[in-house]
Amino acid sequence: MTTTGEEHARALTGPWWWARWRSAVLDGSLALVSAAECGAEGIPFARDAGIPVSVGIVFGLVAGSVLLVRRKWPIAVVLVAIAITPAQMGFLMGIVGLYTLAACEVPRRIVVALAGMSLLGTMIVTFVRVRQDMARGDLTLGDWFVPFASITTSLGLTAPPVLLGLYVGARRRLMESLRERADSLERELQLLAERAEERAEWARNEERTRIAREMHDVVAHRVSLMVVHAAALQAVARKDPEKAVRNAALVGDMGRQALTELREMLGVLRAGEDAGRRAASVSLAALGAAAQEAAARVAEEVEGPCLSELEELVGQSAAAGMAVDLSVEGDVRSYAREVEQTAYRVVQEALTNVHKHAAGAKTYVRLAHRGAEIAMQVENEPPPEPGSASAARLPSGGNGLVGMRERVLALGGVFVSGPTDAGGFRVSAVIPAV
Repeated sequence: MTTTGEEHARALTGPWWWARWRSAVLDGSLALVSAAECGAEGIPFARDAGIPVSVGIVFGLVAGSVLLVRRKWPIAVVLVAIAITPAQMGFLMGIVGLYTLAACEVPRRIVVALAGMSLLGTMIVTFVRVRQDMARGDLTLGDWFVPFASITTSLGLTAPPVLLGLYVGARRRLMESLRERADSLERELQLLAERAEERAEWARNEERTRIAREMHDVVAHRVSLMVVHAAALQAVARKDPEKAVRNAALVGDMGRQALTELREMLGVLRAGEDAGRRAASVSLAALGAAAQEAAARVAEEVEGPCLSELEELVGQSAAAGMAVDLSVEGDVRSYAREVEQTAYRVVQEALTNVHKHAAGAKTYVRLAHRGAEIAMQVENEPPPEPGSASAARLPSGGNGLVGMRERVLALGGVFVSGPTDAGGFRVSAVIPAV
């Protein structure tokens, strides 16, 4: 992880207003050099002004030391440099002050105004000084040299530091924007990683829920019928041996069907584990192709039940002693695999609940094929005996209605369940045909 943004800001620890110790040392060194320069230039200034030399030296030292606060108050440094320009001192302070002013976060109009003032002041002072030298005979050049010297000197002392400061300031702002962009990208990557982990956890939970629902639908109905037939077998074993033999055969058939469905589901899960192990050593593109192939293969191998098996399902409940009536309305047609499987599971789980909670009750199964949807309803009357529901001691985990609702809602359907006015129970579902 790179040191950017807030971490970069926390890493800046310097004295007072300095961000780093080396910046403080640099400014202190520049202030010492500037103070020495201004102090030395204060000697001829004191002689020309007719004041004591010590006053001129102290004035120069104080004025030159202002460069120490160039990062804190760059405008003040430039103003002081402009103010002492007539005294022909503070050249270093003027150059460094203009550079700092142009590089810092100051409005451009202020930079232009102060740079213009410095340029004009330096030009006037240079013009007057060169003209005086020529008048004394120190310079024997032509009159053209006075404006040339004043213009070139003022431009040389003003333009380079201002241009360099503008370049450094723009580069610094660019680096700060890049650093902020890197911080935002890092935060976005962290957020994406957290969301990916949340989505993966959600997918795992959804897969666990789906597997649990499938296991419940596969096992609960078969085992409930096996328990009912076993109870009937125990009751008629001595009275009607032939019926006992038939019930025993039904128990065996249902057990084999339950084992077959469980074996198919476990085979799919084992295939998924093998694919997960192979995915660790292949590329992402190969993994995507393998995942699509595996999904297609699993869909072909495990198609699940369909509505054509509904009569057989009702017949198994009737063979277990339930008085069940099946009615089908509309033109029978085929639907998508998910729709037929969901409709079958709803009827299956509703019949299982009747076996568990209302054994011996008259049950009505209605299936309606409509234009854009398929509707189903399983309704049972009150059980003939209040204690019949617990006669076979069928356990209930309370997940049947929840699983039915999840299946139907996942396909965009409507699911309603609840007791009837007559004391029975009704389960209704409507699933879109597409």
